[in-house]
Amino acid sequence: MTDTTQLRVPDLGDFEDVEIIEILAAIGDIIAVDDPLITIETDKASMDIPAEIAGKIVALDVEVGGKVSSGSIIAEVELAEISEQCEQSEQKKPAATKSKETPINQPIGDATHSAKLLVIGSGPGGYTAAFRAADLGVDVIMVEKWPVIGGVCLNVGCIPSKAYLHAAKVIDDAEAMADHGVTFDKPKINSKKLRDWKNGIIRKLTGGLQTMAKQRKVKVVNGLAKFESANRVVLDTGETIDFEYCIIAAGSKPTMLPGLPDDPRIVDSTGALELTSIPKKMLVVGGGIIGLEMACVYAALGARVSVVELADNLMPGTDPDLLRPFMKIIKKRYESIMVSTKVTGINATKSGIEVSFEGNNAPQTALYDRVLIAIGRKANGNLLDADKAGVSVDEFGIINVDKQMRTNIKHIFAIGDLAGGPMLAHKASHEAKVAAEVIAGEKSYFDARAIPSVAYTDPEIAWVGLTELEAKAKNIDYEKAQFPWAASGRALAIDRPEGFTKLLFDKKTSRILGGAIVGQNAGDLISEIGFAIEMGSDASDISLTIHPHPTLSETIAFSSEAYEGTLTDLYIPKKKSS
Repeated sequence: MTDTTQLRVPDLGDFEDVEIIEILAAIGDIIAVDDPLITIETDKASMDIPAEIAGKIVALDVEVGGKVSSGSIIAEVELAEISEQCEQSEQKKPAATKSKETPINQPIGDATHSAKLLVIGSGPGGYTAAFRAADLGVDVIMVEKWPVIGGVCLNVGCIPSKAYLHAAKVIDDAEAMADHGVTFDKPKINSKKLRDWKNGIIRKLTGGLQTMAKQRKVKVVNGLAKFESANRVVLDTGETIDFEYCIIAAGSKPTMLPGLPDDPRIVDSTGALELTSIPKKMLVVGGGIIGLEMACVYAALGARVSVVELADNLMPGTDPDLLRPFMKIIKKRYESIMVSTKVTGINATKSGIEVSFEGNNAPQTALYDRVLIAIGRKANGNLLDADKAGVSVDEFGIINVDKQMRTNIKHIFAIGDLAGGPMLAHKASHEAKVAAEVIAGEKSYFDARAIPSVAYTDPEIAWVGLTELEAKAKNIDYEKAQFPWAASGRALAIDRPEGFTKLLFDKKTSRILGGAIVGQNAGDLISEIGFAIEMGSDASDISLTIHPHPTLSETIAFSSEAYEGTLTDLYIPKKKSS
């Protein structure tokens, strides 16, 4: 007897009526599980929809240009012939091989779940590790403490903040055009609608991750995981998971000042992204990247923003010249910028949050409607009972790893914020692939020459490789070449001439050591410099690469030409030979 069944579109999250751009199977085809059937395209990406059942296609219910949603019928499949083939194949297998097989993600012993690999955390590091390992044939369980996957970055960090920063940029750009004959009415801010838009972006991304987890057969388990032993974790739900290998990707959390009053008007970065309302007067405690990005957002939305920083400069550790164009702009936009200033007290009163300061140019006290604490983040390594697995964690929550991302316990790996180094999503995702590949038996190492950093402020500030502060501290003999955006046709055309591009070269070899960009889209432009560093490029490699004109990217080539003495877009007097 011949049995037939229908193949349907799996859960697509929030996506509906998605267009089919390619049909990958035809009537009469014999398909196996996971063979692609159709390709669909959302506003986020294109993806293949695989078969969940093996068989022979006897009918197709889709066409190119058609629309599908979750549950839509793709094809009808005849099962009989394939089932017979499978049975014959099973009969040919040695009995010993069959008896040793363990079903994927099935518990071993008394554990609730088990898998070859357990990934703790589902942020950019966690989901990248889980997906890469699954692609290499490893069965994976991924644990996430929140109801949705994506971690801090997708839910309450990188992505939602960039949505708000885009809104801020639109407001600032519209206002700036008044000087050039294009005038708009003052914007009306609907914080609820803005927040809903941000949340919609998050749902699209996390929904896409859920779909990809299902496609890769990565089992997602919700709960807060802590180690019970070197091969088992226990969740706050009471469930247990046994594993052969584990990748810890549990990230970090905001650092808060001690002794703060419990008041909803005092928020961390997560609270600031909720955008419950626009305060009239706001203080940002901490002049690092996170605090300054949120300052940009709230200032554009109409708040009178002040920033206080304990160090003598904003973005401590950043080359001072990168800050100058940024400071010129924010001094006009913000109510006050207090550096070398300590916050000595924060008290909640009925009329507002009273903050006390200690510094030369700061008031003794001031009252604010909202206070954002953005003094940094702390790794979550000490929240996992890692000592029960024998994993060493330092006082800052950092887990020491080698170049294969292994901890001191051979089968347990750590990546991302809690593995040391800069707390950046793009670093975590690269470390994740290394760990997953090592577990799958490949020879893989994390050996990045440079990791870019970006402040998505206005203007953006980005740097990669050696900085001038580092070069001077290490007595590295370097030469700087710089091109001002005031001489860039593209920068002038978009009315953003305040920026510049600088490159640092080795004086002896002319190889590029580092670089930085200040200006619009600096975060997108910095990758070329990072690539040049990775490839060991010298100045001529960059200057002889033809860049499109007029673009901001050609300022990188112009900086190289400035170093070589071949620049014609700016007059730079020749250096006198000694």
